[in-house]
Amino acid sequence: MSIMGASRTLTSRERALYRASTGLVLAVMLFSIINFVFNDHFPFPNGPEGAFVHLGFPPYFKVELTLAKIFGVLALVIPAVPFKVKEFAYAGFAITLVSAAIAHFGRGDARNLSVLYVIDPLVFFCLLVISYYYFDKSQSLETTATSDEAARQMRRPA
Repeated sequence: MSIMGASRTLTSRERALYRASTGLVLAVMLFSIINFVFNDHFPFPNGPEGAFVHLGFPPYFKVELTLAKIFGVLALVIPAVPFKVKEFAYAGFAITLVSAAIAHFGRGDARNLSVLYVIDPLVFFCLLVISYYYFDKSQSLETTATSDEAARQMRRPA
């Protein structure tokens, strides 16, 4: 499947797209973690209720979601974390972002407040897809390079 002389790593453009998209997704996750912990009324600063109450979620869900986001951010940031664990973090973030758009749409926030409450999580979902595409591609290239090197080592005479 691999062609001799083919690139074994992402191009500089691909690396830049991967880093930018991943950085933006991680930034929004960190932003939400901080707001979940320190600002219960975000994004409704003058409202009588926090976002979780507004969306009809039970109070314990905020704790679960905050912890899941913390673990997901750590999984993507720490290089030694195994590939499969990073894939679970990507899947968890995807579910979170799509669910946020659905929850805000179902609550009527697009009609009553702003359509950005629905579009915003979907924009970050698209960035997450870009990040995952290049993450997976780099892993595939690395695996191919490693298996090709192992095959060459086996063919060498002892």
